[in-house]
Amino acid sequence: MKTEKQYTEEYVRIGGIEQYLLHYRSKPEDPVLLFIHGGPGQTESFFAFLVEEYAERDYNIVYYDQRGAGKTWLRNKKSRPDTEILKKDLLEIVLYLKKQYGKDKIGVLGHSWGSVLGSMFVLEHPEHTLCYIGCGQVIDIVENERTGYAILKAAIGKGGNKRDQRKLERIGAYPLPQFDLKAYRKMGQIRSLQGKYKLAQDFGRTVIDLWRRSPIMGMRDLVPFVTGMSVNMQLMRELMTYDLRKKGSSYQVPVYYVLGEKDSQTPIALSTKYFETVQAPDKKLYLIPGAGHAPMIDDVETYRQVVRESVRRAQSLAESGKE
Repeated sequence: MKTEKQYTEEYVRIGGIEQYLLHYRSKPEDPVLLFIHGGPGQTESFFAFLVEEYAERDYNIVYYDQRGAGKTWLRNKKSRPDTEILKKDLLEIVLYLKKQYGKDKIGVLGHSWGSVLGSMFVLEHPEHTLCYIGCGQVIDIVENERTGYAILKAAIGKGGNKRDQRKLERIGAYPLPQFDLKAYRKMGQIRSLQGKYKLAQDFGRTVIDLWRRSPIMGMRDLVPFVTGMSVNMQLMRELMTYDLRKKGSSYQVPVYYVLGEKDSQTPIALSTKYFETVQAPDKKLYLIPGAGHAPMIDDVETYRQVVRESVRRAQSLAESGKE
């Protein structure tokens, strides 16, 4: 017996190209949340089913594959994104969703690299934004990498694994002052070690398992996982100079952070320190025990609960303002 699909897929012309959207709908009157994936260039719509299928949810949520990532890249292989292009794409997508769902404002959830785009969007376009939810929040990528490296070095030293210590020594100085292929290779080596010590998102067996189980993935959808970084090199170069603190901390919309307690890929010491300076109509920081850079995978149920609570708080605040 076939079960009814929990989602709908579509391609929408955004920024002059066909871009992929994945919808998990609740009731029409419920608010809408847009999920902005990380990377750059690493779509996360493939594991949306893990969080969204059969979940008790009182909001609609839409995942999309950015220019240069996932199913959007497969239809537009010549497109090479930069930050300004993706910001324009994001604005178009939000305007499209407002019209499609009949909403005045849309909630924005940014994960990892998506938190860079998400933060910039809500600071620049509060008129379209119900709330901002930052997960694996990026504050300063260079400082993130430097802090994460120190945490990894301490973990390897504590574990006493001589082989891993030699690997770290061969990697040498990190992070490098500019992003190129050498820096990319070093970042990959660091991520592999961080994953081993459960200090960063696991892009090994976990991703393969989720890809196999995902109802929207086929064989050709593996290709963007391999090409993602090379296609998005310009974004990585731009990201290396990013510092959210320089963009201010005064928000005109509610701000909620959902952070994994063990995240050292975007270390929580940096994001919590910045969050303390945030001025917003409403704000709350949720720390998920035992979770790392991807709490939506590490602790699905707690992640669902805190996202749901965040959207409820923002919606309640919006409705009280209309009275």
